[in-house]
Amino acid sequence: MGSQFLRFAIAGGVGFLVDAGVLYVMLHLGAGPYLGRVVSFLCAVVATWQINRRITFTPGAHRSILREFYQYLLAMIGGGACNYAAYVLALRLLPAHALTPLAAVAAGSVAGMVVNFVLAKLWVFRHGEAKPR
Repeated sequence: MGSQFLRFAIAGGVGFLVDAGVLYVMLHLGAGPYLGRVVSFLCAVVATWQINRRITFTPGAHRSILREFYQYLLAMIGGGACNYAAYVLALRLLPAHALTPLAAVAAGSVAGMVVNFVLAKLWVFRHGEAKPR
């Protein structure tokens, strides 16, 4: 399970880069930090689902890929609630600076990671097996 969590964390690191990158693009386009974060979070979910289904978990053999994605999205919304709450809290507590959104995304990512791993392992990919080391 340790190596599986490590792979999940690596996927989360890529997701963090996608999340932060899309957020800054959305901020540049004028979306604001809250709407921008919703868009960036959804982009990160798509990216981490692709990585996790290939390197972290084995997808169920007889499942629809669309159903798997919807389950993954719903599971990530669970951790995403923790993630978004920590993000908003960090935005409000940290001094205004160009890197404040980045720090807030990082705080949110850490807050939601364990919840997301448990939901992905026990619900989304429960019929598959762990990928070998």
